[in-house]
Amino acid sequence: MSDKNSLIQHYEPRNFSDRFALAFTKSARFFADTFFAKRYGHRAVVLETVAAVPGMVGGALQHLRSLRRMESDGGWIHTLLDEAENERMHLMTFVRIAQPTWLERMIILLAQGTFFNGFFLLYILSPKTAHRVVGYFEEEAVYSYTEYLAEVDNGSIPNTPAPDIAIEYWNMKPDARLRDLIIAVRQDEVHHRDVNHEFANELT
Repeated sequence: MSDKNSLIQHYEPRNFSDRFALAFTKSARFFADTFFAKRYGHRAVVLETVAAVPGMVGGALQHLRSLRRMESDGGWIHTLLDEAENERMHLMTFVRIAQPTWLERMIILLAQGTFFNGFFLLYILSPKTAHRVVGYFEEEAVYSYTEYLAEVDNGSIPNTPAPDIAIEYWNMKPDARLRDLIIAVRQDEVHHRDVNHEFANELT
């Protein structure tokens, strides 16, 4: 479990690229808050379908770059593809907790198609900005899962048993609950946040 300081870490923007990434992230956060409010399970389902995109895009483009240059990728490909798979497992888990409505399924189709193409173009134009966007996305994810956890702790959301898929994936105790799952997922997001901010710093 993360300590309090790791949960509230924020990368202060230092240039136009960083400010653009942060502004884009805050705009996306505004729409998510407006649409989902405190329906955190549904928020997780929809947003994790988008969160699994950057790692796959970045991994593919780093793979092609390594082939073109005929040189090592420094471990980036493996890290980014692991991130994509981890985010996909978040989705596979939360879809067992909150089934998306037909409207949310339509939003997923639209958001994924739009975001994939937009992020692909952004990564080609400025990999640093792309990783900074993901770093800020993950900061917001940590914040959202902390809010979700608070709703469980105060009784507003039932602390139901964790799905079997989560118990197996995170190697949880057989009697693990939703609270344990949220903490595990939040820790994943903390890791993705730090990795992507560091990648952006390296590209600077």
